[in-house]
Amino acid sequence: MLDVSGKTVMVIGGSRGIGSAIVSAFAAEGAAVRFTYASSEAAAKALAEGTGAAAVRCDAGDRDALVAAIREAGPIDVFVYNAGLLVVGDPLAIDAGAVDRLIDVNVRGAYHGSVEAARAMPDGGRIILIGSVNADRVPGPGISAYAMSKSAMQGLARGLARDFGPRSITVNVVQPGPTDTDMNPASGPMAATLHGLMALPRHGAAAEVASLVLYLAGPYAGHITGSMQMIDGGFAA
Repeated sequence: MLDVSGKTVMVIGGSRGIGSAIVSAFAAEGAAVRFTYASSEAAAKALAEGTGAAAVRCDAGDRDALVAAIREAGPIDVFVYNAGLLVVGDPLAIDAGAVDRLIDVNVRGAYHGSVEAARAMPDGGRIILIGSVNADRVPGPGISAYAMSKSAMQGLARGLARDFGPRSITVNVVQPGPTDTDMNPASGPMAATLHGLMALPRHGAAAEVASLVLYLAGPYAGHITGSMQMIDGGFAA
């Protein structure tokens, strides 16, 4: 069911957290993995050494750099866009430049990266975007820009699923809820509040998200496209 051995995989934003788990999962299944990182050089080198994956420094918010990195990778069977920024605060007070930067990484990068990967992608390829449950549920104030950016991924996936369907390329969004990473640790000050909103009152594990990504990349997911795959412990139930 999860046979991706021999596949060429590229993960944008793969050095930490969910991205690192995705890189590790594909490498463990015998895929040839390349991943990008922006600033976590030590983590990227350690992950590359531990998995045999290739690490490439690239700012996902820089369109030219992102496109160049994808072209350099050659034909990609599985493209995973995991890069993302979180900007939190009163929308009347947040720095406008920080919001623009969030849009560059979360939205523009997802679009341009997916389109560039599709140019040389073999028929039957996979494009998987890592979104967020906040695309469907915003349980409190302060995350308007972030939620907007993740909702944009939904429209992107639905549109590209139509555009690339004739080539049997599937496009899907994986939408995690609270997941135990350095961005949102299970031991953090908001954990109890978040768990109170969930049917399964615990943070998810990055490996659980990676397993869903691995399934969507495999042969039994060939008829799933334009979909939002929730993995949120019932946060949005």
